[in-house]
Amino acid sequence: MGNKLMERLSFMTASAEQVTPEVTLLDFAAVNAFLVGDPLSDGKEFVLVDTGLENSYDFILETVKKYYGRDTKPQCIVLTHGHFDHVGSVIKLSEHWNVPVYVHELELPYVTGKMDYPVGNPNQGEEIAQMSPSFPHTGIDISHRVVILPQDGKIPGMPGWRWIHTPGHTRGHISLFKELDRVLIAGDAISTIKQESMWSVITKKEEISGPPNYMTEDWGKAKESIMYLKSLEPAILLPSHGKPLRNLKIKEQLDVLMSKVDKMP
Repeated sequence: MGNKLMERLSFMTASAEQVTPEVTLLDFAAVNAFLVGDPLSDGKEFVLVDTGLENSYDFILETVKKYYGRDTKPQCIVLTHGHFDHVGSVIKLSEHWNVPVYVHELELPYVTGKMDYPVGNPNQGEEIAQMSPSFPHTGIDISHRVVILPQDGKIPGMPGWRWIHTPGHTRGHISLFKELDRVLIAGDAISTIKQESMWSVITKKEEISGPPNYMTEDWGKAKESIMYLKSLEPAILLPSHGKPLRNLKIKEQLDVLMSKVDKMP
């Protein structure tokens, strides 16, 4: 039930916004994905970061066509992790485009059908978790497409960016950072809405928080990841759940989050 409700909400409210000259945010209400690559460049090279829900497929294709032109495709897909709301369209998109899918090596068992994520704890969440406490299960197998991210932190197709291992929410969760512009794609390591509350998701009420409570495996590591990302002093913070934060507001909000860290979850 929970998945279907989120898909309906996503279908009705999906939108795209170019948040930097090379990053387009795909807002599916319950989750964000990102197109990374300057649409005005001669090569129009880009990468898709995460793939939203299962019904996000058509909107992603339409947005790619709008921003990058007809018959274009990304150099690859990068997954911050393998939870259902980040891999919903990955099978169809990777097959349609015939491109590789990059993940951290610790996420590999969860996207190749070898392991399921631990079942979420509905007592740590609110409406969303109670509707479907088995949310983390993905049930996907992209063995023939998946590639482990390079050990040197580089991201294929994303020059100037590096991936950062930010475990806690999942063992192999990653965030992406561009040092030159100080742009941070935080994944689920940091959120700007209370993802456990359907009301917060619908209204997009801003509330800085860590990863979604009911899906986070290791809170000790999650807190360390938050502290590390704060130390990067990002100028633009792009979460997978919620709206972007910019400049001084980031420091203000992350200071608030740090004051809550010891009380998480």
